Amino acid sequence: MSIPKTIGFPSMREEAGEKRVFLPEFIRWLADFGVEIYLEEGYGVPLGYSLEDYQAEGKAIFAGTREQAFGQDIVILLRSPKPDEFALMRKGGVLISMLHYHTRPRRVQLLRELGINAISLDSIVDGNGIRLVQNMRAVAWNGLDAAFGVLEKKWPDLRKDNGEPFRVLVMGTGMVGKHAFEAATKLGDRVRNDVHIAAGGAGVIAKGFGRNITRNPEQMKSLFEKADILVDTTQRRNPSTPVVPNEWLAWLPDHAVIVDLSVDPYTLNVDPPVVRGIEGIPQGNLDQYIFAPDDPNWMAKIPPEIPTDVRRTSISCYSWPGIRPQACMQHYQGQLKPLMQVLLKSGYARLAHETNHFGRALYRGSLDAFLNVR
Repeated sequence: MSIPKTIGFPSMREEAGEKRVFLPEFIRWLADFGVEIYLEEGYGVPLGYSLEDYQAEGKAIFAGTREQAFGQDIVILLRSPKPDEFALMRKGGVLISMLHYHTRPRRVQLLRELGINAISLDSIVDGNGIRLVQNMRAVAWNGLDAAFGVLEKKWPDLRKDNGEPFRVLVMGTGMVGKHAFEAATKLGDRVRNDVHIAAGGAGVIAKGFGRNITRNPEQMKSLFEKADILVDTTQRRNPSTPVVPNEWLAWLPDHAVIVDLSVDPYTLNVDPPVVRGIEGIPQGNLDQYIFAPDDPNWMAKIPPEIPTDVRRTSISCYSWPGIRPQACMQHYQGQLKPLMQVLLKSGYARLAHETNHFGRALYRGSLDAFLNVR
């Protein structure tokens, strides 16, 4: 495909709590490049926007069916379409979404079979490997806010019975891990932290470690036994092996809370299989992201062959930034603008030859680049 002439925006239909849509100012900004834009009927309603909020005089912004939204030169939606929806796209069309190539081998295979030119938002990186489209801060702060909210129910003023500080373990010290440290030391919420300080609370001690510790069961046991919160932010070289086997969770105190910020899937029907970093915990979504050990939904998305005997309250959300949808989309739009400007002027086929900083980053996020590297 040469220079794109149309863009489609299908709605996300994953769960009732998913309210994120691209905002009117971003859609109108895209229309200024002379492209026609097709919004799925009802797009914007979850955040209270009507079609009139998106349309502007003289700009080609239309409402259409879901099939029309998927049938354009470029298709943009934050979360990946369902497998059966890929077939709605035209061959050679460009899909821009969070596609997670490394942990979704079946998705990669389907994109190849259908001839879709994909750009995965989570793979758009600069020359140093730093992601350009991300909201890592929101991932960490939303997760830790939920965790301390759980502990507040046991200790309403966040004062432990023994008077000691809360202890938080952060596995992984990458971008999410660094934000998790800050969020942990501030009790997941700055207002909560200010109240805690004013009341003379004992505070939080956060510790972080990587794979040179996680491979040592004796070290992990000594760390787990004193932890109030265990946070997983790991990126594994081998996603077929968990970082924390289910049996290790028995080392955590009964009240401990697990915070899953990596949110990898269970995909056992590929070779090699993909499992979660912490074995035996559920994957949540925006409708439910807190699971008590006796929650009836615990096993809903866990394959029966995965051990779940040992349980602690677990917090997991496939789309952590979506908890605050308006702020999330404003954040992403600012990051996407310079990228979309290059794509709309150059087209997908030229990305491999781009010298522009953002053009090169787009190419690194493309399925072509992923397959070439592989």
